[in-house]
Amino acid sequence: MSDTRGGGPARTPRRAAARRRDRAGTGAPGRQGWWAAWHRSRMTVAPREDWRRPGPTAEQRRNDLWIGLGMTGLALVSLTLARSTGAFLLGPPPSGPEQLFWTVAVTLPLIWRRRWPTATVLVVAVAFIAAQARSAPESQFSSWALFCALYTVGAWGQDRQLSRRLRIGVIATMFAWLGIYYAVMIDHIPADTFADAVGPVPPVLAAMVNGVLLNVLVFGFAYFFGETAWVAARREHELRAQAEDLRRSQAEARERAVLGERVRIARELHDVVAHHVSVMGVQASACRRVFDRDPGKARTALTAIEQSARTAVDELRRMLGVLRTSAGTDAAPPVAGGVERIDELVARARTAGLTATLGVYGDPVALPDSVSQTAYRVTQEAVTNTLKHADAALLDVRVRYLAREVEVDVTDDGRGGGRADTVGLGLIGMRERVTAHDGDLEAGPRAGGGWRVRARFPLAASADPPVGSQREPSDEPRVAAGTESSA
Repeated sequence: MSDTRGGGPARTPRRAAARRRDRAGTGAPGRQGWWAAWHRSRMTVAPREDWRRPGPTAEQRRNDLWIGLGMTGLALVSLTLARSTGAFLLGPPPSGPEQLFWTVAVTLPLIWRRRWPTATVLVVAVAFIAAQARSAPESQFSSWALFCALYTVGAWGQDRQLSRRLRIGVIATMFAWLGIYYAVMIDHIPADTFADAVGPVPPVLAAMVNGVLLNVLVFGFAYFFGETAWVAARREHELRAQAEDLRRSQAEARERAVLGERVRIARELHDVVAHHVSVMGVQASACRRVFDRDPGKARTALTAIEQSARTAVDELRRMLGVLRTSAGTDAAPPVAGGVERIDELVARARTAGLTATLGVYGDPVALPDSVSQTAYRVTQEAVTNTLKHADAALLDVRVRYLAREVEVDVTDDGRGGGRADTVGLGLIGMRERVTAHDGDLEAGPRAGGGWRVRARFPLAASADPPVGSQREPSDEPRVAAGTESSA
């Protein structure tokens, strides 16, 4: 419960609000806030070459087991069909058990392809070349196994540089082996093999070029699809990291909003308690002075104390209800007092013994709820400080509806410089409230004595039509509205 009085006027320029919003970043994040959050999320993602793809899940390892076993089973079926046809294209085959061994050696390692992709491609490549050198008849599914191993090391290799070098090395080795095979087999081709050839290209050259083109296509697709799968996984990781950072940024924004709301509620509590307790204190002092000689006045003072206490309890209950509902529900908080309740403040001040007047000038218009509540709270704080510290006899409250502004003006004839608490919660709270609405606040001693608090709030260009007629000052004694003085 602090005082707003000090040695000189305190003024809040409107453009300070823009600077405060730029610095604070409270409330829901706007365009700049989302850009900053996105930029932070980009900074948290590891560089592409440094990223390591997480290992396969248990389900993926089970799938690899079934794929490897299925590929091995199909390769054994293909071996059986090749032996049944007797078409041994690579030359006289080895024994049956050796044929089975090479078939299984090339295809079965696929069961570990995503767990150990580097070792798998090396084993499959070596077994494939060895099987070709030994003239193993099964080559169809063995070629697919090599394709799958090359793809997997490109898609799942943890070390990208090693993965790239390994794929290039295996592909180069395969073409070198293909060249050696052609060089060895060219002298053993039967003369009547190409007896029906009619094309313009020599048949042996055509067969070699066809084999090279086929291998370029197979190995090229294996390299390309493996690289594409790794890039897709990396991008998915980046998107997840960015989404997580955005969720974290939104959570922080919500926490800041909750903190700001609790600070606002703390100011509301300060205003409520300070005002009503001040009124109760003044009434209690008056009751003590007249208790013995004028029981009627004492009874009136006690009635005012009782009413102020009930009002304060109701306000506190309302504020605590806001705290409870804001923790986990979307219920709208109860609306606080607005300019229509300023007359209640004046009436309480009059009950406390002051000669209080209220004047409304201009054509009243419908104000936004936030502006109306802020005007009420500023007036309440000013009246409270008059009751607490001013030692005043007169209180004048005026509400002016101007062309582009609404103004509340509270003056008294008390001790203007009696207190120097210019950094108290009262002045800070009023300044923050007014600044939030791009308004101006003046608080300080008047030249002719006393204290003045004046707050101006800008109105939108398309203001609502008047909601009522002009009200003259309501006081004891009565002051004419048309004879307003420049207090």
